[in-house]
Amino acid sequence: MPQEEVQHSPEERQVTSFRSLVVGITSFLFVLLQSACTAFMAISGLRLLIGIGSIAAATAGLRFIDAIHGVAIRIPMEALAVSGSVVNLLAVWRVRRLRARPASQWRMRPITAEKLRSESWQVWLAVLALLLVGVEWGLHIYLHGTI
Repeated sequence: MPQEEVQHSPEERQVTSFRSLVVGITSFLFVLLQSACTAFMAISGLRLLIGIGSIAAATAGLRFIDAIHGVAIRIPMEALAVSGSVVNLLAVWRVRRLRARPASQWRMRPITAEKLRSESWQVWLAVLALLLVGVEWGLHIYLHGTI
């Protein structure tokens, strides 16, 4: 039995083309979403290190701070400490928000105490880094009149 070639109208071709476009765009969006999730999973192991680095950037030894107290070094270090702390807080907030979603509850395994303790440390270190930078800015304004 020979196969017959089916002729499609221009309208049918346009609908098919539109459907292909929609499928392509949604596939691309899901790839982006998955990439973001993968990035957060990769970063999650580094969050504690980022928090400790932020604290270290905000509080170094007094002599060392006096040696690098120039604006060219101090301001970028403070900006790095603030941005690291903010990224850390956003990452922990995002993870906790995603865990709390009703759609996530069916696939959730109980979170270990070590994981919760690690997240709590990350939050406290980030908040402490932000507070220390704020105190440094306040003292610097008080003592020198500028940030």
